[in-house]
Amino acid sequence: MGSIPTWARFYVVCVVLAAVACLAPLPAVHAPWWIVALLAALYAGCERIPFPHSPKGAATRVAERGAPRGLGTFLPVLLAGAFLLPPAAAALVALPGALLARVEQRPRWLRRVWRAAQLAVAVWAASRVHWALGGRDAVALPHFPYALVPAGAAVLTFCVVLTALDGGILALAERVPVRGAWRGLFSRSLASVAVHGLAGLMMAVLWRSPYGPVAALLVLLPMYVSCWAFAQYHRERAAHQATIRALVQAVDIKDGYTRGHSERVGQASMMIARELGMDDERVEVLRFAGILHDVGKLGVPTRLLRKDGPLTPEERRIIELHPEYGHEMVRGIGFLGEARSAILHHHERIDGSGYPYGLVGRQIPEFARVVAVADAFDAMTSTRSYRRARPVPVALEELERCAGAQFDPGMVRALVRALNRHGWHPAVTAGVYPPSPEFSTSLEQGGPPSPVSSRTEGNPTDKDASPTRTTGTRPLGADESPPSGGGVGRGRS
Repeated sequence: MGSIPTWARFYVVCVVLAAVACLAPLPAVHAPWWIVALLAALYAGCERIPFPHSPKGAATRVAERGAPRGLGTFLPVLLAGAFLLPPAAAALVALPGALLARVEQRPRWLRRVWRAAQLAVAVWAASRVHWALGGRDAVALPHFPYALVPAGAAVLTFCVVLTALDGGILALAERVPVRGAWRGLFSRSLASVAVHGLAGLMMAVLWRSPYGPVAALLVLLPMYVSCWAFAQYHRERAAHQATIRALVQAVDIKDGYTRGHSERVGQASMMIARELGMDDERVEVLRFAGILHDVGKLGVPTRLLRKDGPLTPEERRIIELHPEYGHEMVRGIGFLGEARSAILHHHERIDGSGYPYGLVGRQIPEFARVVAVADAFDAMTSTRSYRRARPVPVALEELERCAGAQFDPGMVRALVRALNRHGWHPAVTAGVYPPSPEFSTSLEQGGPPSPVSSRTEGNPTDKDASPTRTTGTRPLGADESPPSGGGVGRGRS
């Protein structure tokens, strides 16, 4: 919402008017105002309560970047208000906290107003449904398990209204395609809202019990611990990502010709994984695998990685050790999980002629088969100092030609489907390197770049630079083929 489109502002105004309409009956409502005031103050306080900081240090600052700093929108208090108060009074509970909440991005005032109006409408709808189903009496007596019915309907209504409004603002303010703006919003938020709803119901029941509001407030303690644990998870995840960034930067410094390659392979691996229907956790681990697949280069002498001429058999054997070096480097990093097998086996080939172990077909771990396709695709579509990037359709045609021998056909089909659906928009490109004289001359003359420069022919260690590639008899992209011409899986990666 940095620059807010006009239609998005109009949408916010409409939601604000809806919230005002929800609050309009307040003068005529006979509500226990001390409960309204107490819940509103409690909700505003929860919005401002920060989590305790970890010990200071550079690593801590990195880990805390992006992690929740406080409880944020604390739904149990709002839902308890929906269960205890008339709709208009329940909607009022959300306003002070939402208007005083921390907002990082600009325009802050518009974001606060939007959030306050959205919550007011959602709480009003939940309270209306709860009261219509007789929830007030069920909470006061209480009538279990019937009390769960109106409470469940109210929570469901609350979630539906929130996600409906969120989808609208995504489509108008963030310009998310209409078909995708609401996709997954409800399913992703339902579980957390349901848990908060149960806590809100417990608060409401205890509030109406002989133990009173003090007992109800005790429900918030485990919720605070739960939110703190969630924030710790975010900090740990940020620390993992910082570790990976450090490793990738070290590889980039050592082998500048492939700068950005790791991130792009991670991106392509993630696209394949989503097309295969993997769950979010495996997709994230596979992204790590793509990013770190070449980390073993840190164990290879720099003179070999940067050598312009052909490699000797001994030098080639040294470079082919990099998957094992990489596996040794990340062996102790527990959160990488299956990614470690991809780092070790991403140069295996379906026909068994790959390395380091010559695995065949399904013997190759699934993650390694995904990374192999992503690795080859990026190598072909990246600009290097001595040649121009190949068009995506040409790269895909080459992958399909090599499917079944070098690459898993299922992974290749998944990449083709993903690119047809989303296109290829790498965040990092390798085109920052100065072109070689051969490439520069070709461009200046306005003609097509030389398909294989003299430098390429003399450098059999590059991913997609093999002499036989000009004949169209060998697959492109992954790595250099062995001297016998048995494939493209060997050499530098």
